[in-house]
Amino acid sequence: MKLILPGGAGFLGRVITDYFAPEHEIVVLSRGQSAPEGARLVRWDGETSGDWARELDGADAIINLAGRSVNCRYNAANKREIYNSRLKSTKIIGEVISQCQKAPRVWINSSSATIYRHAEDRAMDEATGEIGHGFSVDVCQKWEAVLEAPNTPNTRKIALRTAMVFGSQKGGVMDAFESIARRGLGGTLGKGNQFVSWIHATDFARSLRWILQHESLDGAINCAAPNPIPNREFMKILRETVKAPLGLPATAWMLTIGTFFMGTETELLLKSRRVVPGKLLNSGFEFRFPDWRAACEEIIAKRLEA
Repeated sequence: MKLILPGGAGFLGRVITDYFAPEHEIVVLSRGQSAPEGARLVRWDGETSGDWARELDGADAIINLAGRSVNCRYNAANKREIYNSRLKSTKIIGEVISQCQKAPRVWINSSSATIYRHAEDRAMDEATGEIGHGFSVDVCQKWEAVLEAPNTPNTRKIALRTAMVFGSQKGGVMDAFESIARRGLGGTLGKGNQFVSWIHATDFARSLRWILQHESLDGAINCAAPNPIPNREFMKILRETVKAPLGLPATAWMLTIGTFFMGTETELLLKSRRVVPGKLLNSGFEFRFPDWRAACEEIIAKRLEA
């Protein structure tokens, strides 16, 4: 296959390239100067058509990862960048696909598991999950609307509602979690009742292959391990895995102060994301790492070997 990865120069792009590159052609569309090893770099600006558009004609699939990180303060300027980087890139991809002589068969576009409401009471799947409120949810809803808007009859479209992806590669969220745990700061965050939705990087890549292979899958798909767990348990397993003797807890007010000075938002730590992959499970997909302890132990072991 020929896979196109807009915004594929970062952590998720490396995960996908590492998994698919041995057998398939990977083209990364990026504003930057480099692509993951095993991928070919093509420059784009994420807003307008250009030479990169030729890469889509005849490609098998496009997996759009483009979007400014949400790990920031939600001030007016950052909000504008978060919206624009997602909506403009998705819009131009749709315009280019609609003009292709031979359009990609599949268009997987990033979304986020944060689209659902704060949920401690029950799990949220694609069929019964309740959409939440607020800035992050609005970003996801507008993002998915832009994906749905263009008429691309020959291209199957998926809005991939992805949870936090944990892997051994550097640059992902595991860097921060492992760092705070080893420094004795990996205790319960807030009350600890909020659920953490997550997925192992290997299962993230495997789920993409599964989606590409199964034409019955379309629309919104939750990309998350089937067993989200409360933050209290999540952090305890992490501490035990890295053999941290101490894990200082942080109350909500401590996190409010800390995230302010770190330039991020408490929502990223305190919102309960109890997301489950209904469509993947119903289609027969089997997770290699359905539980956090096994996933965490495998990732930490690999990072120690590196």
